[in-house]
Amino acid sequence: MTTHEAAPTRALSETVNSLRQVFASGATKPIAWRLAQVEAVERLVVEREADIAEAIGKDLGRNAFDSWFGEIVGLKGEIAEIRKNLRKWMKPKKHSVPLTQQPASAWVQYEPLGVALIIGPWNYPVLLTLSPLVAALAAGNCVVVKPSELAPATSTLLTRLIPEYLDPKAVTVVEGDGEVTQELLSLGFDHAFFTGGTEIGRKIMAGAAATLTPVTLELGGKSPVIIAADADLDVAARRIAWVKLLNSGQTCIAPDYILVERSVKDALVAKIAASLRDLNEGQPPEKRIVNERQFQRLVANLGASKGTVAAGGGTDNAAFAIEPTVVVDPDVDEPLMREEIFGPILPILAVDSVDQAIAHVKAGDKPLGLYVFSNSKETAQKVVDAIPAGGAVINHIAMHFLIPSLPFGGVGASGIGAYHGEYGFQTFSHRKAVLRKPAKPDLSFMYPPYTDKTQKLMRKLF
Repeated sequence: MTTHEAAPTRALSETVNSLRQVFASGATKPIAWRLAQVEAVERLVVEREADIAEAIGKDLGRNAFDSWFGEIVGLKGEIAEIRKNLRKWMKPKKHSVPLTQQPASAWVQYEPLGVALIIGPWNYPVLLTLSPLVAALAAGNCVVVKPSELAPATSTLLTRLIPEYLDPKAVTVVEGDGEVTQELLSLGFDHAFFTGGTEIGRKIMAGAAATLTPVTLELGGKSPVIIAADADLDVAARRIAWVKLLNSGQTCIAPDYILVERSVKDALVAKIAASLRDLNEGQPPEKRIVNERQFQRLVANLGASKGTVAAGGGTDNAAFAIEPTVVVDPDVDEPLMREEIFGPILPILAVDSVDQAIAHVKAGDKPLGLYVFSNSKETAQKVVDAIPAGGAVINHIAMHFLIPSLPFGGVGASGIGAYHGEYGFQTFSHRKAVLRKPAKPDLSFMYPPYTDKTQKLMRKLF
């Protein structure tokens, strides 16, 4: 079942009501249905990999291999985790009962929420749309999928393929812009899952509030990299450059800026510049940006910088493309250091100590990703312990996203809630507390009227 951009609210309402009827029938609750849907998503991305690569190429300019790595690898890992563990996750979990409640037994059972709304982003429009979808399906929900209109070729492809592979009575695709998203939210859902920028995330949360729709917001922010003087600079430079180049830097957990101890700053800058050159060999010198608005924003922020361009800096106005660029010692109050960059520009700021780097990060919003490079376990753990962040990686960048057993999500301005693996299953499930007690014994002193003696007894017991 699909609806399209001009769909009026009445049509959207009928779509959601139809899904509610399907959910009420119980069709989505059996584990066989859940696994069949999750495995259908895997077949979709495997069998249609070439179609996905073509759509991603049109929308974002990525080559086929980068599309496979960026869109399919993580999703297949997530599906393997679900296939292996779903039966265990679905089992009721026994809980202890205090002596005062005995005899009794207690447990938590996981129930699907109902009808979920998944609002996908444009930067990884397959992975970050289908990954929460498989979590919602594993939990036994019906789903409305709203792909990003800023990746139109991929949106069109998902609209065609999802009903072809998945149960079309339980999963619906709705295309459209932000206005359509708000129309959907106004209908009320049992959960809404959004991946995108913080400002749009605020609008999603506001739109969901009117119907008390709970939300998971996977946002972004300025994910810092802290480089201690004892770090392996060659490894750090290569890993930072590699992830920064992925998708032209348009990755929510990309390294946004670097804070490096002053004694090794010059060496690190040179190594990162060399790594960017080496890793981009054979590729176009400029990296494509999704659209003109984002391109102009990045060009303006680069032009406003008071830092020194140590590598790159070139732009192609016709192609909306920017050369991988390193900016050294920008002003801390300029746009490159205040706003999420989301492009192939990497500011590097010298600090006098790791403690100063920690203080700088803590003065801003809580980041989605936190990265620290140090050969000292104590130094690295100190950074991880001191800075609130959605997730952290020691001596690498962003690789925690590819571990399906770890929760992925933000904190504060970088997001609300988490998913992946069992955490995704729980996000789209209701944890129902159940207590079972026998009819006997039925102690009379538990009931009023209470005498002085029974009051004293109950005070001792409770």
